[in-house]
Amino acid sequence: QVQLVESGGGFVQPGESLRLSCAASGFVFHVYNMNWYHQAPGKERDLVAHINPTGSFTKYADSVKGRFTISRDNGQNTVSLQMNSLKPEDTGVYWCNFRHSSGREYWGQGTQVTVAS
Repeated sequence: QVQLVESGGGFVQPGESLRLSCAASGFVFHVYNMNWYHQAPGKERDLVAHINPTGSFTKYADSVKGRFTISRDNGQNTVSLQMNSLKPEDTGVYWCNFRHSSGREYWGQGTQVTVAS
């Protein structure tokens, strides 16, 4: 059974940092690209970070470039998102995600991040 479990969200002030983690199980983690998505209140869910199976390639949304870093540990089956210099517009729910070779997309339950003074 495929599972993605996010953790690490919380309430922080602008300029602070958070590290999100996603624990993966039930599939061969090290062969799949992994993603982090963000949905701000009242907006659509957007891709914010992507990492390839080996971690040698990453891609970011323009809004988070230079502030967020995606990484993975294939030994621990985890993918993380280090978020620095957080802004109020980073508020929202964050999900980790991947598309299985069957074509199905899998999502975690999401973790809430709130950035406010």
